[in-house]
Parts: sequence; C-alpha cells; structure tokens
Amino acid sequence: VAAQLDLAQACRLHFSRPVSIFMWITAEIAIAACDLAEVVGSAIALKLLFGLPLIWGVVLTAFDVLILLALGGNKMRNIEAIVLALMAVIFVCFAVEMYFVQPDGWLMLQGALVPSPQLVTDQKMLLLSIGILGATVMPHNLYLHSSIVQTRDIPTDTHSVRRSIFLATVDSNLSLSLAFLVNMAILVLAAATFHRAGHPEVADIDQAYIMLARILGNKMASVLFAVALLASGQQSTITGTLAGQIVMEGFVDWKISAWKRRLITRFTAIFPAICVVAVLGDAGVTPLLIGSQVVLSLQLSFAVFPLVYVTSQEGTMKGFANCGATQFVGWVIAIAIAALNTLLIVLTFQGGA
Repeated sequence: VAAQLDLAQACRLHFSRPVSIFMWITAEIAIAACDLAEVVGSAIALKLLFGLPLIWGVVLTAFDVLILLALGGNKMRNIEAIVLALMAVIFVCFAVEMYFVQPDGWLMLQGALVPSPQLVTDQKMLLLSIGILGATVMPHNLYLHSSIVQTRDIPTDTHSVRRSIFLATVDSNLSLSLAFLVNMAILVLAAATFHRAGHPEVADIDQAYIMLARILGNKMASVLFAVALLASGQQSTITGTLAGQIVMEGFVDWKISAWKRRLITRFTAIFPAICVVAVLGDAGVTPLLIGSQVVLSLQLSFAVFPLVYVTSQEGTMKGFANCGATQFVGWVIAIAIAALNTLLIVLTFQGGA
C-alpha cells in the first residue's frame, strides 16, 4: 500500500536480476508443493465422499479449480468471495467436529502455551511442526496478500494510506489466525478422538475418516471431515494459482494471460501427483502430503527475509517503514524459522546416517 508495489515487484527493484530469478524459482517451488498437496487432498476427499478412485480424483481436481476461477472471472472481489465461502465451510466443519469430540480445554491450553522440548529434539515431531508452520504461513501467500491490496481503490494521502495499512494488517492477522485454528483443530481432533480412545496407530486420512464415525458414533463426523478436506483443497489451489501469476509478473516481469498461467500451475501439480499415485498407490499419499508441507516451510525463509528487509527501507516505504522494534521482532522470527528448518535438515541427515 505504502510503496504501491507487491512483494515480488519490490524484490525485483531491490535485488539483482539473478537473485530475483532465484527467488522466483523458490516461490514457484512453494506453489507447486502447495498445489501438489491440495490436489492429492481433494482427490482423497472425493474418494471418501463418492468412492472415486484416487487417480481419477487427481485428474478431476485439475479442472474443478479452473471452473471456480472461471466463475470468479478477472474480478478479484469475486474470487475473494469464493475463497471466503470455502474458508467458512472449513471453519464450520471443524467447529462441529470440536462439538462432537468435546476436547479437554485445559489440556489444549497447556499444550498451546507450554510447548514440549521434544518439538526440537525429536525428528518426527519437528517434521510435523515444520509442516504445520508451512501449511499455516504459506510463503506464496505473502506475495499474494501484498498484491491483493493493490486492487483496492486507495487514495494516496497519508491518512488513507495509514488506514489501509491498518485494515490490511487486520485482514492478514485474521487469515493467519483462522489458518492456525484450523490446523490446531486437526491436531485436537486426532488427539481427542484417536489417542483418547487408544488408537494412536491412526496415521493417514483414510483411517481417520473410517475411525471418526466408529469412535464418535456419528457418521456425520466423517462426512464433515471429508467436506472440510475438499473445501481446503479448493481454497488453497485457488490462492496458489493466483499467486503463481503474481510472482511470475513481479519477479521476472513475464506477463501471460491468466488462463495460461492457471493451466501451467494446475498441470505442474497434477503430473507428480499422478506419478506418485500410479507408482506407490494410496500408501504413498501420506508421506507426499507431509513432505510437501515441509517444502513450504523450507521455502518460507526466502519470502520472510525479503519481506522484513523491504518493509524496513525508508525510501521504498515512503514514511511507513518498520520501526526499530518491528524490525527486531521481524528479524528474530525470520532467523528462528531458518534455524528450525536447518535443524530439521541436520536431524534428518543424522537419522539417515
């Protein structure tokens, strides 16, 4: 809002051409990883709800998001409305699930406020934690959100810009909070249902779908879980497809029509998904989902470091640069994310040695 640039455009102005291309490639990797997970997740949801074979669900998912984007047209407000509707479906589904499982509120609060040291010493726990981080703060969404605000009709006077920055901050925080609550609900649902009932072996989505109805004695619990999974896949692939166009235009100034970009993004994810399902079958799905989310977290540093740097430049931000305290907190968070990702890599290599 202040610089009238999205994050990708600002990076192109601040960094050399080779660096910009490298950052574009990392952003595209993040988008492909996200899209891959959501394509597979949507295919699993279609299988659970309608009995559709997984590989055909992957193929069908290639086109359903294109239909949703076509309904939204080129008007960002229409697309935002579709995304908000899908987010509402996800939130309602998990809210009802929480009502069914009746989790222990005190244990939830304790687990949220007092993290276990095992989170950074146990490779499996760290792997899942990093995956959740990547799924919550998707790196390409940082580029997308910084571009969406450019579609607003904002006056250039100081008061209007300040107000717009405040509203955009509130919007981003609400989106991240909702994503955090949904990811937390998934963990709570698993703990309160499977572990409390003595079934810690439940580790994949198919098992979870079947066991939810059996343990809770309510078939609707399984249906809501699958519906939330399908809505999540559609919502994330819409934002990923839009982000792909933004990073391409921002980093390398390469403009192609929206429908071409959407086709490229969709089929970039479809090909590896079909390969994995065809070769490994359903057994290869869970590792693929976790791995794709870890890739998102590994790519997060390539978006967070430039974000903190660019928003701290007075010349770019035109009087709205980060203050010293905000810069300090931003750099600490960026370094912490990079350190956790580095630790995961080290533990992975040590475990394989």
